Amino acid sequence: MSRSQPPIFTRAIIKLYEHTQDQHWLQSLLPVIENYYYYWLVPPHLNQATGLSHYSSFGQGPAPEVVMSELDEQGRTHYDRVKEYYRTTQFDDYDVNLYYDRDTDELTDLFYRGDRSMRESGFDITNRFGPFSVDIIHYAPVCLNVLLYLMEEETAEINEILGYGEIGDQWRDRALLRQERIDELLWDEEAGLYFDHNFSTGKRRPYRYATTFYPLWAGIASPEQAKRVWQNLDKFETAGGILTSNHVSGNQWDAPFGWAPLNLIVVEGLLRYGYEEDAKRIARKFLAMAVQEFVKDGTLVEKYDVCACSSNVSQEILFGYSSNETGFGWTNGVFLELLKIAS
Repeated sequence: MSRSQPPIFTRAIIKLYEHTQDQHWLQSLLPVIENYYYYWLVPPHLNQATGLSHYSSFGQGPAPEVVMSELDEQGRTHYDRVKEYYRTTQFDDYDVNLYYDRDTDELTDLFYRGDRSMRESGFDITNRFGPFSVDIIHYAPVCLNVLLYLMEEETAEINEILGYGEIGDQWRDRALLRQERIDELLWDEEAGLYFDHNFSTGKRRPYRYATTFYPLWAGIASPEQAKRVWQNLDKFETAGGILTSNHVSGNQWDAPFGWAPLNLIVVEGLLRYGYEEDAKRIARKFLAMAVQEFVKDGTLVEKYDVCACSSNVSQEILFGYSSNETGFGWTNGVFLELLKIAS
């Protein structure tokens, strides 16, 4: 109850409205939409210097689900393994003293805030924001701000459906302003990729992550920007589809692992800018891998090793949830969407 997850609320509302055409129901949700939007639009989720939002949990101390379920064979929690990493590993991604007290061998209050905020992002865990992504509290992420751009556009659409054209214009102005800030702060012209912006240093973190395709998916990349990102496709594409990143960190959302929704976002982003051949090829790769593993085990799962085209991932994951959850709703949904695209 102390944090959210990536905001796709308005997209879900519009999808259901397209099915029901129930304007009374749509009208009833306007206060809920605005309330949720402002969760992201005021501090601590707003960085006022950039005008962009970031993840920031209100909770304090260890996340209870971690203490209860992220245990290894020795009974150590994720936090025990993090302390061992801090004791034995040198790195310069961030100032470790912010998050770890060497004298007491304890994680700081700021660490737990960063850890919970990383879990709010949905990408738990990756080294995208440095080891264990606890430094996420200092970043305006590409994914979140593109989703908020879409929320602004979709809220404009909802207001226009209900006949509130002037209010819709105000929401579109907010989306346009966010698009300009994304272009200014998150686009890296030299790399041809969108990177997360560290507002404490004023610099982008050059960590290649598949969220670079979100602006294509949302349609806010210019044709030239989309082409530059497309030219980097080979850095993410592999035998089973799209890698989360190309950095092996031992975390479940870095290489060699893939996440079904990211594969769909990349495919739909490429389609939007006319790269149909590449989009269909990636869709077929992911489908082929999922079918192959379904034939073996009789289920679809949360995550795949998209390099080895395997659902046997537990031995490769050192941090985060090493289990591979079966059933998995978002994999099922993405499978059906990719099937429509690939056929």
